[in-house]
Amino acid sequence: MIEKKTPHATGSTTQSGAPAVSDRQSLTVGPDGPVVLHDSHLVETHQHFNRMNIPERRPHAKGSGAFGEFEVTEDVSQYTKALVFQPGTKTEMLARFSTVAGELGSPDTWRDVRGFSLRFYSEEGNYDLVGNNTPVFFMRDPMKFTHFIRSQKRLPDSGLRDGTMQWDFWANNPETAHQVTYLMGPRGLPRTWAEMNGYGSHTYMWVNAEGERFWVKYHFISQQGVHNFTNDEAVKMAGENADYHRQDLFESIAAGNFPKWDLYVQVMPYEEAKTYRYNPFDLTKVWSQKDYPRIKVGTMTLNRNPENHFAQIEQAAFSPGNTVPGIGLSPDRMLLARSFAYHDAARYRIGTNFAQLPVNQPKCPVNSYTFDGQMTYHHQGNAPQYVPNSFDHSWSDEEGRVDNGWEADGEMTRESQTLRKDDDDFGQAGILVREVFSDAERAEFVQTVAGALDGVKEPVLSKALEYWKNVDAETGAKIEEAVKAAAGDEIPGV
Repeated sequence: MIEKKTPHATGSTTQSGAPAVSDRQSLTVGPDGPVVLHDSHLVETHQHFNRMNIPERRPHAKGSGAFGEFEVTEDVSQYTKALVFQPGTKTEMLARFSTVAGELGSPDTWRDVRGFSLRFYSEEGNYDLVGNNTPVFFMRDPMKFTHFIRSQKRLPDSGLRDGTMQWDFWANNPETAHQVTYLMGPRGLPRTWAEMNGYGSHTYMWVNAEGERFWVKYHFISQQGVHNFTNDEAVKMAGENADYHRQDLFESIAAGNFPKWDLYVQVMPYEEAKTYRYNPFDLTKVWSQKDYPRIKVGTMTLNRNPENHFAQIEQAAFSPGNTVPGIGLSPDRMLLARSFAYHDAARYRIGTNFAQLPVNQPKCPVNSYTFDGQMTYHHQGNAPQYVPNSFDHSWSDEEGRVDNGWEADGEMTRESQTLRKDDDDFGQAGILVREVFSDAERAEFVQTVAGALDGVKEPVLSKALEYWKNVDAETGAKIEEAVKAAAGDEIPGV
């Protein structure tokens, strides 16, 4: 008879549900002999331990999140028929915040763009909105994305992050200027996730009940206000508490201090996109709020922490390809590529049937003609697996123009997007520096950029300095002066 020696040994089980004899002692040949291979509980425990991690996200690896509710407080039904945005609708949701470049164990307070990913568990299916705490991104063509992420990671020989590599990519791709200006400015160091805004960044399509089409941009404005760390505060916090942002969100919600964001949208009539002064599908540009004022939609409240971080946050798989009726994509090249890439990354990282995990399951019925695969849990019995079929298993068969599409014509090419009247790579970044930043923020910006250029080698350093002069001549000159002063009037790496 097995003796239970502690009051806590009330009985665990194996994964098959049978009683586990001991979680402390292996089966051995005598008290001093070897363990035996047929101790299946020992073997199962170690086999599972060796496989308990899944690959981390390539970008956005470090993060956390919470559940909550989105309530529509205004009437935007003239722009979209999506049930999630109809007046008075309340929808359960999930939010995940993250850094972009940092690995899973990196500090929350490193200077970086912050991911702002949302899932609305709509009655019509999951609607995912995958954005950042900035309204723009580093590039507009997805071919450059993998190169960008690798430039922010680690060198192949030393395994270290490298400023020269980062600035080499940025300086050779001038469309990054707008986002890098945001990154080097105050928003690169949010004090907490609750104290930053979030943006869908891309341009999306809304379609109303009459079939009218509109282009939209999403702005989630923090009710807590926008507050940021200084460089010194962020560095200090990185050393004191690498999980500061994660801890702040979890403890705030546990204490009943629920963070809230008000959702606003900019709405552009469909035809106006053809002649707007900026390419409205360029992810490196914003729309002027003077041209398209923000319209309030509702409020997002995060009020429930995850019960298990791995199951509900680490295994959450967002994708801009998850849309619902009344919402569509746009000709934004990055958005179209991401609608494929996110789903593909989830199938690699989590598995073929990642959508069957509770955090990824929609709250509405599913009748999908995708079957089987590793770890199938939900299934449709012996229903036909093909269409058309002559039995009681419905399928979709719409034809004709799709309501959330757009027209396109021309030969297949590989070239940059057509430039509009006010399109250039440095213009909006310059406006941000000159007209949005305060004098104090500009001064801090100069020191931040100069510090980030410390140790950058030639010819990259000269390209980076020219990059900032193209953004704003006066600010670029001050950055160059600060770099030279720090190097003793000698350009490092020459």
